[in-house]
Amino acid sequence: MPIQHDSKTRSWERVQSYNNSQDISGEIGAPQLAVLVSSRAVIEGKLRPATIVISIPLGTIVSIFHEVKPASDFLSGTHYTDYSPHILLPGLVDAHVHLNEPGRTEWEGFWTGTRAAAFGGVTTVIDMPLNAIPPTTTVQGLKEKVDAAQGQCWVDVGFYGGIVPGNTAELKGLVEGGVRGFKGFLIDSGVDEFPAVSSNDIAQALAKLADEPTVLMFHAEMIPPISDSVGDDVQWSSPPLAPVGPLDEYNTFLASRPPSFETYAISEILSLAEIAPRLPLHIVHLSAIEAIPLLRTARAAGINITAETCPHYLSLNAEQIQDGDTRHKCCPPIRRQDNQDQLWSELLRRDSVLKTVVSDHSPCTPDIKLLPPGIPGSTGRKVEEGQGDFFAAWGGVSSVGLGLSILWTESKRRGFTVEDVVKWCCLNTAKQVGLGHRKGDLRVGFDADVAIFDDEGTFKVAHNSMLFRNKCSPYEGKTLRGIVKETWLRGRKVYSRSDGFGEKEGPLGKLLLERRTFKD
Repeated sequence: MPIQHDSKTRSWERVQSYNNSQDISGEIGAPQLAVLVSSRAVIEGKLRPATIVISIPLGTIVSIFHEVKPASDFLSGTHYTDYSPHILLPGLVDAHVHLNEPGRTEWEGFWTGTRAAAFGGVTTVIDMPLNAIPPTTTVQGLKEKVDAAQGQCWVDVGFYGGIVPGNTAELKGLVEGGVRGFKGFLIDSGVDEFPAVSSNDIAQALAKLADEPTVLMFHAEMIPPISDSVGDDVQWSSPPLAPVGPLDEYNTFLASRPPSFETYAISEILSLAEIAPRLPLHIVHLSAIEAIPLLRTARAAGINITAETCPHYLSLNAEQIQDGDTRHKCCPPIRRQDNQDQLWSELLRRDSVLKTVVSDHSPCTPDIKLLPPGIPGSTGRKVEEGQGDFFAAWGGVSSVGLGLSILWTESKRRGFTVEDVVKWCCLNTAKQVGLGHRKGDLRVGFDADVAIFDDEGTFKVAHNSMLFRNKCSPYEGKTLRGIVKETWLRGRKVYSRSDGFGEKEGPLGKLLLERRTFKD
């Protein structure tokens, strides 16, 4: 039976009306429908057989049947494909990607970043407000980013705004301009044009956005005071700023950004939440399990706060990182195996505070990773100064388009299902950015964004599977399970594993600039 409480007869009548009509562009006889079929599809969060009927001109799903209908049920010439036993998934919504254009296009760009996304079944990416120049902290900055993106996007792209000291007056204009949310740093971001915010800056942003349909997100790290108990005396001081240990040893870097950085920052955010009780708050790329109790307590008290984590925190661990392998450097850091195990335990809870899994794709050119020769992704040249230095190297993990396979590789030993992946990477991410009414699910009326997923296939990560601009990733050489065979964007196939991209048609991605509403 079809979904959406639509009767079987009415749904079938709708299909026949599309079969018998002409293309809305005026081209007589052009195919109206694409029909995607499989014995397994994730429909409204549940795995079941499905026939998905798509209006090609509208780019939306017009009917879904919970059965595999034969090609003979449709007019000759209808694009019909039975993908069984592969799984039809909603296109993924990666709600945390740094595309870096304009200004740092040598790091990444809309063209390469969105092709990498499509390779992995991601049909929507939300671009972070920093690492491009100018950053998206003003209405003019948003305009420049939109101009740079025109005609370059292979998947749909939305944008976040940034909160930085002194830009409070720009925030409502950015909401009107269609940003999907806002992000600020409580610690140095690594780029001069996006400085960290103080508690006063956060308070001003909360007050300005209190009644807006948006989300306020934070890179939650702060350098806390240190409390050392000596009998009855408690001494407060700043932590040591000089690393203790060799700079090319990962443990030195890990020790320099302990879990207390995350918990202290989250405590500061929670202390200000009462300023805007209706405004959703969100912690990006959470890595420290010690932060979970703080968030759980806050949610129980009625504070509207959620968090995300990333594939690298769920698949990589500190014990396995070799000296000098700065491909693994990111902030907050990749922590130890026991921390990772506890992150998985939290993620798999029915009431988890970790609602989404996102890539946090944060690329750069290989030279500023300072990799020693011989490590995949290095320039091959000896670095004169700072070789393998985890403190001097740029922080960020490149992985857009690999996330689905990274997660699925973990599924056998962690015991989760493809429905769980859809919840973390499609349903909840779409909801987070105000797109839950049209993306993140396979439903009648939604954009026909579909990933065809071979859950048994495997591949070795190499240059031909890292389509982002700079082939420098800790996943290079790893064997991953789960292959995206095709990616469909609004009813059109934009990528296939066998044939590549639709170069003749070119990029079909749209920029998602409609103003958010409270209904989203």
